[in-house]
Amino acid sequence: MLLTEVTEEVQEALAAHRPVVALESTIIAHGLPRPRNLAVAEELEGLVRSAGAVPATIAVLDGKVHVGLDKSQLERVAGDDDVRKLGHRDLAPALAAGVSGATTVSATAFLASRAGIRVFATGGLGGVHREWTETQDESADLRVLAQTRIAVVCAGVKSVLDVPATLQRLETLGVGIVGYGTDRFPGFYLTSSGEPVDWTVHTPEETAEVIRAQDALGGPDAALIVANPVPEADQLDPALHDRVLGEALDECRERGIVGQAVTPFLLDYLMRLTEGASLEANVAAVRGNVRLAAQIAAALCAGTHWVGTV
Repeated sequence: MLLTEVTEEVQEALAAHRPVVALESTIIAHGLPRPRNLAVAEELEGLVRSAGAVPATIAVLDGKVHVGLDKSQLERVAGDDDVRKLGHRDLAPALAAGVSGATTVSATAFLASRAGIRVFATGGLGGVHREWTETQDESADLRVLAQTRIAVVCAGVKSVLDVPATLQRLETLGVGIVGYGTDRFPGFYLTSSGEPVDWTVHTPEETAEVIRAQDALGGPDAALIVANPVPEADQLDPALHDRVLGEALDECRERGIVGQAVTPFLLDYLMRLTEGASLEANVAAVRGNVRLAAQIAAALCAGTHWVGTV
C-alpha cells in the first residue's frame, strides 16, 4: 500500500541536492480565516521559490501523505471543512481510515524528515503548558523533535505556554537551539520572551554550518531549532499582549477549560481581544521564518558537506 506521494518537483530537487523547504498545512486549514488562508499559503510558497528553493507543503489527502501540493490540493486544504488537524500520533489512524487532514508541527517534521527534507519552516512550536505540575500537559512537538533530524525555523514557542519550562524540557530532550541574530529566545507574537539562548548565529551560512556539524556528529537524531524573532515593528504590542493574555488565562480557569482545549482557546481569545493584531504578528513571523528557511536550505546545498565524523 503506497502511503506517501512526493511531487515530481520535490523528488527532482532532493535527488539533485537542490534546496527544499517543508511547510506545515495546519496554518492553512485551521490557523487563518478564509479566504486569507489560501492567499497566505500561496504567498509562503512564493517566498520559498523567490529564494531559489522548492516548497513542500505537507498534508494528508484521502488517506495518503502528500509531500508537496499542487494548486487544487492547496485549495482543498484551505477550503474543505472536513480536513482534520493531524499530529504525529494521528497519522496512522488517518491513513488507515482514508481521511484528509492538515499536519501540525509534529506531523510535518516527522513526514518531512522521512522524505529527506532537512529544513522546515513554521510559526511557533508547541511546548509545556502553564500549570504543568497540575495537568502534566505538554505538546507532542517536543518528543517528536527530540527524535527527528530536521532544522525547524520558528519564532519560538507560542507565548501562551510556559516558555522557561519548555526551554528546560528541550534541553533535557537534547534538542539544540540557536537564536538567529539574537541572544534571547523569541516570544512568538513578541520579539523576545526575555529568556536567554546559549548560541547565536547571524547568517544562513553559519546556520548551515551548525546543521552540517550536527550531521557529522551523528548520535541520536534530534532537531535543531532556529529561533528567528519577529521584527520589532511587526510584533504585538507587549503591554497589550500581557494584559489580554492575563485576561484569557483568568477566563480559562473560570470556565474550567483544560487539556488540548486550552491553547486554541487562548489563541482565539488573543486574536479577538487584540482585534486581529495577534494574527498579523503571527503571519509576519511565519513570513520571516519561511524566507530564512529557504536561505538556510540554499546555503546548506551550496556549501561543502562534512565528510566522515568529527
